[in-house]
Amino acid sequence: MERTESRVHDSQQLPSLLAQIPDPIGQVSGDGAYDTRACYEAVLQRGAVPVFVPRRTAQLCNLKDPTGWHAARNRILQQIEGHGRSAWRILSGCTRQSIAENTMFRFKMLFGGRLWARGMGTQRAEALVKCSVLNRMTQLGMPQTVRVF
Repeated sequence: MERTESRVHDSQQLPSLLAQIPDPIGQVSGDGAYDTRACYEAVLQRGAVPVFVPRRTAQLCNLKDPTGWHAARNRILQQIEGHGRSAWRILSGCTRQSIAENTMFRFKMLFGGRLWARGMGTQRAEALVKCSVLNRMTQLGMPQTVRVF
C-alpha cells in the first residue's frame, strides 16, 4: 500500500507497489492510467504479464520487430482488434481490475472518501487500520453472486 499526495499519478506508484510483493506475480491488470511505458516495463521486469486497458486512441507500434513493452502492448491491441474490447477484457482476465475497483468503492462507502489524520505518517497508519478492518469484514463473509442470463 502507498499513500501519496493527490498530484502523484497512479501509474508512478506501480513499480514501488510491485516491489512490495515478494512472491512471483503472474499478471498485473489495470485501467488506461497504467497504459504507460514505465508500467509495462515494471511488470515485465517481474516476469509477469501486463494487461492494461489501452486508451481508445492507442495504435500498434510501427517498429519492424517490436520487443519488450512494445511487443506486450501490441499483443493486447491485436487481441482487442481480433476479439473486440469487451470479449478481450473477459479473455485476458482484465475483469479482475473491476474487483479491485469494487473493493475501493466498499472502502469509501464504509469509511468515507477522505482520511481524517493530518500527517502523512498518521494517514498511512489510518489507511492500514481501515484496510485491516475491511479485510476482516471480507473474511467474515462475502455475498454469493450468480450471473443470470
